[in-house]
Amino acid sequence: QVQLQESGPGLVKPSQTLSLTCTVSGGSITTSYYYWSWIRQPPGKGLEWMGAIAYDGSTYYSPSLKSHTSISRDTSKNQFSLQLSSVTPEDTAVYYCARGFSSYDYWGQGTQVTVSS
Repeated sequence: QVQLQESGPGLVKPSQTLSLTCTVSGGSITTSYYYWSWIRQPPGKGLEWMGAIAYDGSTYYSPSLKSHTSISRDTSKNQFSLQLSSVTPEDTAVYYCARGFSSYDYWGQGTQVTVSS
């Protein structure tokens, strides 16, 4: 059973960088041919795919977020991370990590991040 758990600060100030980590257990993030995604849901809105990192370390980003999004991984800890720079209050959302690219079979529970001064 694969489990994912998001971690990171729940409050970020505008213009700062939001950093979240997803810790994966029950499976390796380097196993072919899995992809590991970050997805968010702003209040009152639908899910938004932000980007993904593949089993081989390749990264993929939503065109609308690419300019200020970075996804990386630490294979020794079986973790992958999200960095979103220059955040605004519009980046307030529940952030999820999940296994998959366009469909997902395992999800983290989600973590609320609020952007506010």
